[in-house]
Amino acid sequence: MAVAHRVCFVAGFLFILLLPGCEARIHKLTLKNEIRHTIDLNDFGFYASGTLDVHLYSLQVPKTQVDNSKYPVGFILSRSRVNGVLSYTAEELKTCPLTQNPTSDEPLILFLINMEKQSVNVTAVGKQDNILIAKEKVEADKDQKKVKRASEQQSKNQDKPAVLQEQADKRSDDKKSEQAVQNLKAEAVNVTGTFNLSSHHHLTLDLEKNGSAYSFSFRMVFGSYAEGLYSLKFHYCRNRDPGYNEPYSFAVEVTEKNPDGYLSAAEIPLPRLYLYMAGVFFIAALVWVYNLIKHSYSVFKIHWLMAALAFTKSTSLVFHSINYHFIKTEGHPIEGWAVMYYITHLLKGALLFITLALIGTGWAFVKYILSDKEKKIFMIVIPLQVLANVAYIIIESTEEGSSEYYVWKEILFLVDLICCGAILFPVVWSIRHLQEASSTDGKAAMNLEKLKLFRHYYVMIVCYIYFTRIIAILLKITMPFQWQWCYEFLVEVSTLIFFVLTGYKFRPASNNPYLQLPQDEDDVENDEVVTESGALEGISKVKKTSNGRDRQKESTL
Repeated sequence: MAVAHRVCFVAGFLFILLLPGCEARIHKLTLKNEIRHTIDLNDFGFYASGTLDVHLYSLQVPKTQVDNSKYPVGFILSRSRVNGVLSYTAEELKTCPLTQNPTSDEPLILFLINMEKQSVNVTAVGKQDNILIAKEKVEADKDQKKVKRASEQQSKNQDKPAVLQEQADKRSDDKKSEQAVQNLKAEAVNVTGTFNLSSHHHLTLDLEKNGSAYSFSFRMVFGSYAEGLYSLKFHYCRNRDPGYNEPYSFAVEVTEKNPDGYLSAAEIPLPRLYLYMAGVFFIAALVWVYNLIKHSYSVFKIHWLMAALAFTKSTSLVFHSINYHFIKTEGHPIEGWAVMYYITHLLKGALLFITLALIGTGWAFVKYILSDKEKKIFMIVIPLQVLANVAYIIIESTEEGSSEYYVWKEILFLVDLICCGAILFPVVWSIRHLQEASSTDGKAAMNLEKLKLFRHYYVMIVCYIYFTRIIAILLKITMPFQWQWCYEFLVEVSTLIFFVLTGYKFRPASNNPYLQLPQDEDDVENDEVVTESGALEGISKVKKTSNGRDRQKESTL
């Protein structure tokens, strides 16, 4: 088990060191030969005056798509009706969202890319006060004629006595006029404008073409009425039809920002939250260590492992807070701090499941050797837990629009459920063993106390798993977008409560029924009954344990 643990940890550590830098809230995504019809670029909660900058580079589509307007291509920026639920329903998703006529009051902006006309048609739906800043496409013919007339008038007003000089000046004026016309063409086709979408529901933006690649950009400034959780998606409707997998490629850069920084509305309180919770876990760890020193006569290795878990949890939260602080100020994490967070997060996850499983098996309290079944549990849980943490790190370091993001997200969900279920088996085996022992070894009262303790521990684990994996997520999607940070708060508080209850149940105290379990079979055979009558009242037996320490065993009667 130890060898497997070291191998998995080293593999995970090396993987972390090889990770590329995460772009965080400044997203850069490049897709080659993509065939998905819908790409989720990102979700972000915007406050009033928050900005969204989107730059689409080198969009390349098949020739058939350029000449065919039946299957549109473009972006949809939509506000959620409920957190995590888009403004168009599942029924509407049966067809391409770009071809629909939404009637919802929720803010919804469609960007339809027309390669043939080299334009982007913008349609704003719903009640909103967002402001769009982009290059509007306008006709340059009229402006070109104005430039020509001005140039001709300028040449007529000039009096040149010499014919040769007049001809030279004329050629010079013609060149200047031609250059002015070319400059005006470029300016007329690419006029940057500011449009309030509450009054401008339909706009036409310029689509630049460079060879076979197309590009355009826009900035969205969110108003106080339309603030909320927004989702940005790219749609390639041709591939929605069965049998069509036309490859396309593009690169996009998305920058999201709120007035206070690059964090989403739900993430703004997280740096302080993680820092405060790190302090609480650190204080709890100190109290635990003080308790271990105070009751050193009944302390086992598992107790120090529990202390290491609490300190590791606190350290992980500190690095998590630092990570979010740099995302808030810089738009991306600092690589060194991010790696430190990933290392402590991986170590914390491994320690958590190892500690829970060891407590469930009664290791160190009851025995120092695990059974074959228990060893198999550890051989399964430890590598899977490392894999789950690696999946989490990849998700954090991968753009949401990439196909790998969803693969690793599914792996994380599945592996996490397997690990949560696996750690329950040692507890169930211990409960079954105590039920059988309570009717065979003549110590029913003691075994019933132990059985009660294990049952409480089992219920605690189940409640912790259900709350952090299911209930907290349900609460998250029902909260207003700016209060979604409460999900992280609930998870951290429930983890703290679980740690405290576990420490209290298995604390190193002489009156703890769990610590009254005999160390080996010889203890059971040599155990003597001491009555509390006459001169023997209050007398207890002192026995030398295998580790050389004197340990008091109280009378059971």
